[in-house]
Amino acid sequence: MDYRSTLGRIRAAVRRGSYLVSNEGVPPEQRDALAEVAREIASPGCDPDAVRRRIQQLHASGRIDRVMKLSALGVLAASPHVADYEEASRLAGQQELVALEEGGPHADLYVASAHRHRGVVAYLLGHYEVALDWFTRALERERSAENLGNVLGALVRLGDHDEARAMLVQVRALFPADVRRAVDSRILEDEDLSPLRG
Repeated sequence: MDYRSTLGRIRAAVRRGSYLVSNEGVPPEQRDALAEVAREIASPGCDPDAVRRRIQQLHASGRIDRVMKLSALGVLAASPHVADYEEASRLAGQQELVALEEGGPHADLYVASAHRHRGVVAYLLGHYEVALDWFTRALERERSAENLGNVLGALVRLGDHDEARAMLVQVRALFPADVRRAVDSRILEDEDLSPLRG
């Protein structure tokens, strides 16, 4: 993997302009259901088996589609409550395959989500250059605050604070105010991004 080439891809994705899909790539009709799952996973008393059952129920009732079911199961697998990175990787691959097979209006967002999940697994395992590559692939498909934050986080972990700051300057110059605010909020909340504060 060529680190400089990856940086070039990041810069190109950021320079392309300000079109962003809202709400981090979740189709509007599925946002409430997935927000519910996210709250359950973030809960200190999370019961992974109960969350798995809830995800299956949401899918069976039509509140989330097959791709978002796989995504939610992958998030759960990678969470500190489960930390099953092999399962999280398997689910990301399955999610990408289903997204490509089904196509449709959300295909790019769904593939970006699978790339993001793969990046998260690599990041959690300490493979930051691999994580950066996956996060860059996600950013190329979906220029969202979440993907921008993940790229910044990987750059910081790689010790490339200058590149992260330069990218942040571009984001603040080229992206809409709501995206800039979301990225700035991530920087304030995420300890991995603390070197970019101030």
